[in-house]
Amino acid sequence: MTIEDCREFYAREVKFAASLTTPGLVEAFAKVPREKFLGPGPWQIGSAEGKAMSVAGLGQLSYVTVEDPRDVYHNVVISLARAKDINNGQPGSLGRWIDALALKPGERAYRLGCGVGYYTAIMAEVVGPKGSVVGLELQTELAARAKKNVADYGNVRVEAGDGAAFDPGECDAILVNCGVTHPQTKWLERLREGGRLILPFTMAVNPTIGQGVMTKIIRSNGKYATQLVTPVAIYSGGSLRDAALESQLLKGLTTGGLLKLKSVRRDAHEAGETCVVHRLDVCLSLAEE
Repeated sequence: MTIEDCREFYAREVKFAASLTTPGLVEAFAKVPREKFLGPGPWQIGSAEGKAMSVAGLGQLSYVTVEDPRDVYHNVVISLARAKDINNGQPGSLGRWIDALALKPGERAYRLGCGVGYYTAIMAEVVGPKGSVVGLELQTELAARAKKNVADYGNVRVEAGDGAAFDPGECDAILVNCGVTHPQTKWLERLREGGRLILPFTMAVNPTIGQGVMTKIIRSNGKYATQLVTPVAIYSGGSLRDAALESQLLKGLTTGGLLKLKSVRRDAHEAGETCVVHRLDVCLSLAEE
């Protein structure tokens, strides 16, 4: 098989693993050269199941070393920095989250935690030349690699910085790629009418990893409805977390409240029985707005 054949097969594999429906998304997976974003081979490949067990503290993720770029075209994680346990992400998971954004040509998207830019490039393919994507990466080394990797995309901008301080401007879609305790007010304000925000509400299970639910927030007429996307285990976004909310998140996960969210409330109110995670400025609620 040629590498082009492998990319086509891989795109179909991701399509069915993630039930992709967004027009142009499968074609984007087939087009963007994954190996370009990984750096020179050989590459170290790990399974999604092994990663899940590692996150749960049931062992360390083992890797298989490959030298043929055709071998990176599977629904697997690929190491970017073994010592720091940083990988390129599982295509099936990222594909599902990008699909939930329901990107359209001409839209403006923001990806927080863009790594080396691979999935940012896929998003750029979907929104097309009349759309745009801004990527933000906290780790300066990864941000520098991402900038180089997307240099040929005129509709992509990558910045290095902290997600708590960065202002992405008005967006139709936002994908947050690190665990948070609550949505930042800035993200909600920057969503355009009909805008979609995908983010993981997680409870910290150790200093670096959290588990919880990937949730979709949709802005409509100044209100914010929510939908469950997938369960998730992901690196925590330190500056994007409020330690005071950890106990509320734990209760929300154990009682199932986080699985049944209906809205994000921004009005001032006292915490009540419909409040799953409550702050003065934002509340994850079981009540429909």
